[in-house]
This record gives sequence, structure tokens and C-alpha cells, in this order.
Amino acid sequence: MKTLSILLLASVSIPHISIPPAHLESTQPAQRAKIERTKGKWYLARSGHAVFCYGPVMTVTNTNGGIERVATFCKGDKLLVPLKD
Repeated sequence: MKTLSILLLASVSIPHISIPPAHLESTQPAQRAKIERTKGKWYLARSGHAVFCYGPVMTVTNTNGGIERVATFCKGDKLLVPLKD
């Protein structure tokens, strides 16, 4: 009886349910970065140019030992951009 029930359970096929990928998972990595980086803010860089940054503004120490405000994760692959006060 046990053998019959084991054979019966082994012969039953389990349906495969595929879950469709989410919208962001189906896009290319470059497109995903554009979609995720839609929120940000414009800042005035020390050079006088406007820059669009996605990260927070931080206060860091510069090479002279002083402190300066920088915007992080800016458009154009710039990690830190010194800000004009």
C-alpha cells in the first residue's frame, strides 16, 4: 500500500507557475539607472555651473583641513561636487 501511494505521488506532475518579472527587472541596467534616478535637486557648484544631484549634501574636510559642503552622486558620473555657499 505504501509503495502504491509513493508511486502515485511520484507520478503526479506539479504545475510550474511562472511569475512575470517586475518592470524594473526586465529593463537593461542602463535604463534601470535612468528610471531610478528621477528624483534629485539642482545645486550651484563652486565653478558657477548648475549640477543635478541625487544624493544628500554632506560636509567634508578638504585638503587644507577646512570643511566644505559637497553634493553627492551628481549627473555625469561625478561623485562629489563642491558647492558655492
